[in-house]
Amino acid sequence: MPHVIVKLWPGKSEQQKVRLTDEIVKDIMKFLNYGEESVSVAIEEVEPQDWAEKVYQPDIVRNSEQLYKKPGYTM
Repeated sequence: MPHVIVKLWPGKSEQQKVRLTDEIVKDIMKFLNYGEESVSVAIEEVEPQDWAEKVYQPDIVRNSEQLYKKPGYTM
């Protein structure tokens, strides 16, 4: 715990995915004070034509109250 799932379009290299994972783990350790052994990260590739059905509707629209960063908004 915690477990992070990153959903993105296919096309990123294995190196990019590993670097992203490393940075997510470092930030979780830094900001939430968990040890590396407690963190897991999954990367799920979703085809662009499936994005609305498999990600946008179920994860963003239906769970908008859980979003800390909404699409289209800058931080």
